[in-house]
Amino acid sequence: MAGKNHSSITEFIFTGLSDDPHIEALLFVLFLVVYLLTMTGNLMLLLVIKADSHLHTPMYFFLSNLSFLDLCFSSVTVPKLLKDLLSDKKTISVEGCLAQVFFVFITAGTEAFLLSMMAYDRYAAICHPLLYGQIMSNELCVRLVLISWGLASLNSVVIVLLAVNLDFCGAQIIHHYTCELPSLFPLSCSEISINLDILICSTLLHGLGTSLPIFFSYARIVSTILSMSSTRGRSKVFNTCSSHLIAVILFFGSGLVRYLMPTSGSSLDLLSSLQYSAITPMLNPLIYSLKNQEVKAAMRRTLGKFLRYFA
Repeated sequence: MAGKNHSSITEFIFTGLSDDPHIEALLFVLFLVVYLLTMTGNLMLLLVIKADSHLHTPMYFFLSNLSFLDLCFSSVTVPKLLKDLLSDKKTISVEGCLAQVFFVFITAGTEAFLLSMMAYDRYAAICHPLLYGQIMSNELCVRLVLISWGLASLNSVVIVLLAVNLDFCGAQIIHHYTCELPSLFPLSCSEISINLDILICSTLLHGLGTSLPIFFSYARIVSTILSMSSTRGRSKVFNTCSSHLIAVILFFGSGLVRYLMPTSGSSLDLLSSLQYSAITPMLNPLIYSLKNQEVKAAMRRTLGKFLRYFA
């Protein structure tokens, strides 16, 4: 990766979130808490889903995969951010930067596909309850997750190839806290118009390919909800779907803003990146557990077993 294209540049320098040591100290504490909450919440959700047989259903199979992805996604950027907040010079090698670009795309891309699969699962459960077991078989669920990883991996390879072929001649300051392809383009002395077009097309195809199934699934779900005569039934279905909708809006909203808007090095770039790479992985376990009676009941059962084991 660090061949002739990068011979004059061996590392990049981040501007980070602040250049004030006092603010950096406060940010370090804040994002350390965010990272610990992300690890704890997602690991706890994984443990509860694994330990409680009542949650061995397609919906929670996808949710456990989402928790695993959030663990990986957060770990791609936040530990490096924490290290840099304590460092005077915030640097990353060219190889490390390209690796970060790859893993951001593969984890974020897989999560986008997975959120789309979860919307289809909700559609099958609500609109075709009698056929749900046949539609969402174990084999299909595993196949959908593997397809999500495969398509995201393919997209990530294409994206990284765009970065590998760039020439970096002089500028090495990234006006960001992490390596993202939109932040690397302004540093290149190559012609980037084609690369930029490919990135935008890839983002649009990926975004539309994952958001359209969500839109059509929820259009059918809303139609089904409106046809229900029972207010209690409507409320139960709405509570089941609202958690997923909140997760979708948080993730897709910030991700599309980051990759479709021109890079300016402004606070909006930083906030949108922090939203989808650090804040959303922390919030997902809370979103799916606080409004979900089955998860809360499973947590109580698991905690009860744990306490009885050590009693």
